[in-house]
Amino acid sequence: MRLDLYAVKYLLVQKINEGDRIVPIIQVALDLLETDRAIQIAAEALEGGADWIEAGTPLIKSEGMDAIRKLKAAFPHRILVADMKIADTGAMEVEMAAKAGADIVVILGSADDSTIREAVRAATKYGARIMADLISSPEPVSRSKELECMGVDYITVHAGIDQQMTGRDSLTLLKDVLKEVSIPVAVAGGLDAASCMQAVTSGASILVVGGNIVRSSDVTASARAIRDSVDSPVTSFTSAKGLDNEILDIFMSVSTSNISDAMHRKGAMQDIFSQVPGRKMVGTAVTVQTFKGDWAKAVEAIDMAGKGDVIVIYNGSRHVAPWGGLATQSCLNKGIAGVVVDGAVRDIEDIRSMGLPVFATCNVPNAGEPKGFGEINAEIVCGNQTVRPGDYIVGDDNGVVVIPRERAYEIARRAKEVEKTEQRLSEEIRRGATLSEVMKLKKWEKH
Repeated sequence: MRLDLYAVKYLLVQKINEGDRIVPIIQVALDLLETDRAIQIAAEALEGGADWIEAGTPLIKSEGMDAIRKLKAAFPHRILVADMKIADTGAMEVEMAAKAGADIVVILGSADDSTIREAVRAATKYGARIMADLISSPEPVSRSKELECMGVDYITVHAGIDQQMTGRDSLTLLKDVLKEVSIPVAVAGGLDAASCMQAVTSGASILVVGGNIVRSSDVTASARAIRDSVDSPVTSFTSAKGLDNEILDIFMSVSTSNISDAMHRKGAMQDIFSQVPGRKMVGTAVTVQTFKGDWAKAVEAIDMAGKGDVIVIYNGSRHVAPWGGLATQSCLNKGIAGVVVDGAVRDIEDIRSMGLPVFATCNVPNAGEPKGFGEINAEIVCGNQTVRPGDYIVGDDNGVVVIPRERAYEIARRAKEVEKTEQRLSEEIRRGATLSEVMKLKKWEKH
């Protein structure tokens, strides 16, 4: 059943509490590849308090208009947004989406004016609405006013996934756009309960939430947490963490496997293993180049390292150790986060009793001599990975990964998204599916 045109336009006032305060819409973005999974996740999100359903761009590209048809058939009384991201042939693509069941069709705000106008005309003809997405728009604030003048119904302020990974956010831009337009404004891009609350107090009408709902192991609970945050927003917030602290916190919360996936299976050191099982290490590298058994520079690096640093040593021998219990004890006094040795360590019982994360190729009884050859804080190769001073080093029971310092925030954010995806897959497997079934492996095998 097609929803009435004006009901769609004014659905923003569907939820009114005491005092006639309008409660914003939660739009759940189904950025998945499989329609059956999208329908299941949508049902769970709606149970948690989501309002609108969005057929995400990846889903439309994967499954075509059938995804829109099946979502509309599954949820006939819910607003369905088709995130087509139309860049050309506005009338044709709006017609496709509207006839398939979309109530709102998304067009790129950066599309040519002629495409925007054609999309608006087609939406009027087929009883749909147009939402213009400002993602990657070179002049988003001025463009939002132009889009309103051309007749779009909603504006979306949107930092794309790849932009989010590099630290871009939508909330700052949201305030500027709200000053320019009178039509409802949506906000999208990595939103969680806290940022949804901030968006509401800034004036957003529609909150587009993707990964923090659809990749959750408990979709209903995650949607409910966001519903609660926007139904009862507060106007003051704690100050944001510093970027370095945020990077460290994220790396501490994800596994080295998540990080390796986020780096396209790169960054993992070879033949280096945890010598203190169960201890995790996150910090920035102080590098040491030594030679077989020469432990002088490795020990001198302790004096140069600071709290939260990781000493990364190339030694080149599995038979003579440049590191042992006394050096480990010295690290504890300085608050050093851990040690990585491409080579051997010794005094393993003492090291394990102290609990400092230590990673090495092996452990042996032999120590070398403090001859003083080598360098501190030069670029080195450790575990067949290049390590520079200041690079981020993360180690756990899986092994050790190196993250280039200039990409640390991006990789941390991407690793968190990998973790969310795996949590959702784990939940679907727990319900009885196999990994192959959930991921549709045969469908996606390379041909």
